[in-house]
Amino acid sequence: MPKLTKRAVEGLPVEAKDYFVWDSQIAGFGVRIMPSGAKTYQAQYRKGGRTRRVSIGRHGKITVDEARKPSIQGEYRRAIDLFIVPAIGSFKVVDVERKDIAELHHKFRDKTYQANRTLGVLSKMFNLAEIWGLRPDGSNPCRHVPKYREEKRERFLRQDELQRLGQALSEAERDGSESPFVVAAFRLLILTGCRLGEIQTLKWSFITDAGMELPDTKTGARHIPLPQAARAVLSALPRLPDNPYVIAGAVPGHYATDLQKPWRRIRKRAGLQDVRIHDLRHTYASNAVSSGMPIQMVGRLLGHSQIPTTMRYAHLADDPVRQAAEENAARLNTFVSAHEPSQGLRLVR
Repeated sequence: MPKLTKRAVEGLPVEAKDYFVWDSQIAGFGVRIMPSGAKTYQAQYRKGGRTRRVSIGRHGKITVDEARKPSIQGEYRRAIDLFIVPAIGSFKVVDVERKDIAELHHKFRDKTYQANRTLGVLSKMFNLAEIWGLRPDGSNPCRHVPKYREEKRERFLRQDELQRLGQALSEAERDGSESPFVVAAFRLLILTGCRLGEIQTLKWSFITDAGMELPDTKTGARHIPLPQAARAVLSALPRLPDNPYVIAGAVPGHYATDLQKPWRRIRKRAGLQDVRIHDLRHTYASNAVSSGMPIQMVGRLLGHSQIPTTMRYAHLADDPVRQAAEENAARLNTFVSAHEPSQGLRLVR
């Protein structure tokens, strides 16, 4: 049984009959490959002496990282506590109708991502309700409730915004409003372009003279260069006894599990309320491309397994060319527009 990664799942062949491949690290976690080519992540467990399986989600709609990590449990719990229970928590399962789901979905139409994720959680819940005999088969009230179109958002921090963020981090560090580990996490995200989970779960043992050697990322094992500025951030951090993690959390021996709350405080302090943590990675990539770095090199730094993923930043490569064109034209314009034609000048046609 291999460890399931994005590359491993995509490499699984399609056969005449469906089959399962189980993960080598998490018991009961696997992927089902169907003759149609569809691949769905599965959770297998025993109940009443029988083996049961529940579909977690389809490969492509969710990543293997989302399917295997506890973070998706937190997202589901958040959707249930904040959105689902207040709206339909008092209903009996069998009494929920499509109009109730549609109203709930419509209520969050200004937050399309959250509305669609909540709809997905509800759909999974009602599918299970059918499996467990709590509702008739084929009665899922989420059917035919269309999802909202989600616009891909690319938010990059400008130079002045980066300066404001840097100042907010320094102030939070000086006044003790945030732990030094939290501040270091955001600085490392800016300086390395890493994904949040890669920095959040970083261990001291992963750091070598060559850089960071991460054994398990979204795209498998990964080597990440560690520039001097990032090493300076690391060298300023204390190493806590009996805690292998760089970004130590409040619980002894564990990493900081929630960086969203401190991020919201820091971005408010910097006046950057619309900036997400993941936008720090976008900023790293945009700066690299704008500086003239080849797109293939940027992809390697970001740990992208496919070039099309990096190509979203390709248009930024035109920025230095556009700037050079502006500067060159401005210089030439000083000559061609400096003098008015003399009255004795005759145009030749």
